[in-house]
Amino acid sequence: MRFTSEQRLDEGVLEREFTLGEIPGILWTPDAASAAAPAPLILLGHPPLGLRKMYPRLLGRALGCAAEGFATATIELPGSGDRPRLPALDEARADLRRAMETGEPVGDEIVHALVLPLVEAAVPEWRAALDALLALPEVDGPVGYSGGVISVGVRLAVVEPRVSAAVLFAGSLVPRAIFEEARQVTIPLHVLLQWDDEGNDRQASLDLFDTFGSKEKSLHAHLGGHAGVPESAGAAAAQFFTRHLK
Repeated sequence: MRFTSEQRLDEGVLEREFTLGEIPGILWTPDAASAAAPAPLILLGHPPLGLRKMYPRLLGRALGCAAEGFATATIELPGSGDRPRLPALDEARADLRRAMETGEPVGDEIVHALVLPLVEAAVPEWRAALDALLALPEVDGPVGYSGGVISVGVRLAVVEPRVSAAVLFAGSLVPRAIFEEARQVTIPLHVLLQWDDEGNDRQASLDLFDTFGSKEKSLHAHLGGHAGVPESAGAAAAQFFTRHLK
């Protein structure tokens, strides 16, 4: 891991951009003067829209977590931002747009081609980032995962024992293979669902929640579309991580 920039934000949070090989990322840590010990870490997932576009929302989440004493970090997803394009994913996204524009059903083949290659590429990178982040003296476990592509979160919860709890944003574009993996998830889950999300099938999201094997899981549904997550949802997620990571 190589840090490429550093700035102290007004809230006393230290923001550092880094690269891990060819993967860009950002690390936010609470003010060292108020941190009595290394901070527990939350990995901030995000949609494959690029870190530059997602930065304002990621920063807001990072600052909220820092106020509760957590360090947070994120990395650029494969094929997003300034990273090399992945032609297969671009083709699958084009197929999805065509299906939605014409009103055709989004079949399993499209969902598989759209999601599984991203999961296969992204999860090993998240695990490599976790190796590097936990080697820093100011960061420690336990580790949480929050948001982003729900299929990435499911796979990470299954294969990465250092992730102790997760906040997931419900979405319905989930391959059948990930549904099967969801049965193996056992960590505590806090799942957010936008009840009127125009881009997701509500019943499919509810079915996925029902499939999770976790003994402790809660579903938090809010009225509104995809971008209408209320501010109170962030506070509830922070309380969830405080219970399970501290």
